[in-house]
Amino acid sequence: MSVPTMRLTVAELLAGLTTAGPDDLHTEYRRLVGALWHDGEPTDEAAAAVPALVAYLDEAGDDRRGYVIILLALLAESEYPAVDGEVATAVRGGLDRYLDLVGDAVAGRPLTLALLYLLSHFPGDRDRILDAVEHLELDPDDLSRLDRALSTLDLDAPDLGTLWPSPSVWVLTDDEREFHEQWIQTLTPGQITTNWENDTRTLLGYSGAKAYWAVRFGAPVVAGEAAWSADAAWPAATYAAPAAGAGTGIFARHAEAFRCPSCGDSLDFEGDIVRCGACSTRYPIARGILDLSEGVSESAADVEDDATANLLSKLAEMPTMGIYYESVLRPAFLRIAGANWGGAVTLADEDAYMVRHISPVDGPVLDLAAGAGRWTRVVAGTVGHDRLIALDMGLPMLTVLRDTLPEVPAVRASALDLPFDDASLGAVNCWNALHAFPDDAARAIAEVGRVLRPGGTFTMMTFLFDSDPIVRYFQTSHYFPSRVEGMLLFEMDEIRRWLADAGMTVRDASGPGSFAFITAVRT
Repeated sequence: MSVPTMRLTVAELLAGLTTAGPDDLHTEYRRLVGALWHDGEPTDEAAAAVPALVAYLDEAGDDRRGYVIILLALLAESEYPAVDGEVATAVRGGLDRYLDLVGDAVAGRPLTLALLYLLSHFPGDRDRILDAVEHLELDPDDLSRLDRALSTLDLDAPDLGTLWPSPSVWVLTDDEREFHEQWIQTLTPGQITTNWENDTRTLLGYSGAKAYWAVRFGAPVVAGEAAWSADAAWPAATYAAPAAGAGTGIFARHAEAFRCPSCGDSLDFEGDIVRCGACSTRYPIARGILDLSEGVSESAADVEDDATANLLSKLAEMPTMGIYYESVLRPAFLRIAGANWGGAVTLADEDAYMVRHISPVDGPVLDLAAGAGRWTRVVAGTVGHDRLIALDMGLPMLTVLRDTLPEVPAVRASALDLPFDDASLGAVNCWNALHAFPDDAARAIAEVGRVLRPGGTFTMMTFLFDSDPIVRYFQTSHYFPSRVEGMLLFEMDEIRRWLADAGMTVRDASGPGSFAFITAVRT
């Protein structure tokens, strides 16, 4: 536990919260939180202070109650995965009062969202809590998060992975369900437990962030995650797997820019074959996607057939995930990483920024970490399809991109080792992606600087750590497959430093809250 010095008693801090005006309320709340909780851990005074916090719920109005309920939830969570520690037990001691408040609650209101977050920490009282909230008729997203948070792990039938932003939005095909269950079967009991706990922390982080924003600013603009969609023009409903075989023509038009990832020499594009003459490596093309992540030596027998068969097999794994990412997961991520619960940043805002700031010099334009192609479409409309290359490591994403933008070359390769010659590209766009490989962000930016021609622009959108320690805690409480240690975001100073080290000058840095819209120019 951390041990800050308490200059005021809890009673004095609560009095300050009561009398604070609108302009001072958050400051007084931060003082109260700081006395009892710091970076996810309780202070030595926390357990003893809990009864006073619970008693305060009888005195305060709903606006102040919401703040204190969030603090009680943070304290209950501070000993996780233990749910019976000293502090958590003290918080659970107020359960009767919390359920009394639920009896008078209305679904969707800030105080209700705060109560749902708090009640999510008491799995031992699952049945009682679910009975108490039944009258609220919660939307499926809030209810399924609460239900899962109150569940206990069954090692023989663990519910892993398909939970965020809420279990209710996950609908897998039979093939996808089988693939997912096969993955679970490869895990040891210890790995299952770790994944379960990380999933729980991620759900709590989402519920907590939503509730905290609501307490401060009012109910979120969209109450349920299922209401999200990428936009009306996004053709998710008409998705079909692209046909096999497209030849090398669409890639060959950029042949001068491509380089072999294995040795750095030029690539030959002939017929249906992509090969490096210098190191005798072939790269497969399947369903119009060129895979430069795994070359095969020409010395092996049937290398082309083997490599293509391997790529086709990978393309069959959870093929609809690209659509799911764009329609559900990405908008939910913007809420968590960018605190976009109020819709301050819209898709139109993002589109307009790219159109306004992408300014290529001669050479191909790269949409780096293109995902399923939502932003590739915008870039293509800005610079032209014939100039554009889309690159990502996710095959489910690229299958959707290739279907919706068949005239744009789709390349599977690493952002940390771009398969392009030095100073060969006219511009690079990397939208909502740098945080997908945060530990290697500096290396990725260095690669962008290497491949950009002088005067070419690098446009990107990513996220910064919030200055509010509670929001920052909820940001880092998210555990995704790309980083099992928890979400890692950035500070603006370090991004500026990485860009400067890569030979780029920042032309624009803007964006509300923890959004970072950035344009840099290769000098």
